Amino acid sequence: MKMKSIYTFLSITLLASPVVAQGTPTVDAIKARGALICGVSTGTSIGMSTLDDVGKWAGLEVDYCRAVAAAILGDGDKVRFTPLEFKNAFAALQSSSVDILARSATWTFTRDSELKFDYAGVYIYDGQGFLVRKDSGISDVSELDGASICVLGGTTTELNLADYFRSNGLSYKPINGSSREQLVANLEAGRCDSLTNERGGLAATRLAFGNPDDFVVLDEIISKEPLGPIVRQDDPLFRDIASWSLKILISAEELGITQGNVKDMAGNSTNPEVGRILGKTGEFGAKLGLENDWAVTVIAAVGNYGEIFDRNLGAGSPVKLERGVNALWTNGGLMYSPPVR
Repeated sequence: MKMKSIYTFLSITLLASPVVAQGTPTVDAIKARGALICGVSTGTSIGMSTLDDVGKWAGLEVDYCRAVAAAILGDGDKVRFTPLEFKNAFAALQSSSVDILARSATWTFTRDSELKFDYAGVYIYDGQGFLVRKDSGISDVSELDGASICVLGGTTTELNLADYFRSNGLSYKPINGSSREQLVANLEAGRCDSLTNERGGLAATRLAFGNPDDFVVLDEIISKEPLGPIVRQDDPLFRDIASWSLKILISAEELGITQGNVKDMAGNSTNPEVGRILGKTGEFGAKLGLENDWAVTVIAAVGNYGEIFDRNLGAGSPVKLERGVNALWTNGGLMYSPPVR
């Protein structure tokens, strides 16, 4: 057989061969127990994960977990939330104590490669900033030269702080803490001059003080902080489900699919992309091992990305965080989903 013929034969054979289903240890475990185990912040992170007096969880991290549970189990309430301090979060994922880590963590090279994790996307684009007392008169980061700064130890926040001050010839005294509550207490008690974290987190942190109006978030941003859910690398199918659950929420906002109209649009929309996403045409759900109308279940459970952002962090929440770069790409932001086709 000539070499060209061999290549042709192999190409045809590969194209004609059925796709072999990948092993799905995480998905199988979730289905067997009837619940997704989702690692979230400690239950006091306003806008991301909070736990009220009657045991009800709320926040962007929480809604994302419910979206994944709805995709796999058909019910957004089939989630067990595991509150995690940052120092324990990655170990919990590595040990399979949780199926997925929705707790805010910056996407970095080493976390993606050395820790053998996969990020399933970005649900918040943020940047590191500084919270100070309003009566301090500080309006610019350069005025923090020689200041004491509260920072969560063992995080990219701590590394960014060191990099920025060193590269700008500024000095500071780090006051390390192991929890957000400890950082808040230290700043409120005057043990540090400023608290540094992602600006979205700082906007929420202000609300934890007895007098939030006594504190202000500086305008300057010193880093890139893409935050998103993390999974282990041992289950590619689960990674795809986790990733596309987020992408579907973003696509839904762009296409005008909401928690209130999703079932009507599933039956009546003439938009081809809507038809593919909501299972009216094609077998796209089956490609993930899900029901073809899985996205209907997801959106009915939590709404689209814009709805989730608004009620947890935006105008409909106490945080009142502007969308900024977290707006859709069609509105000048970075939120963008690949097409379903």
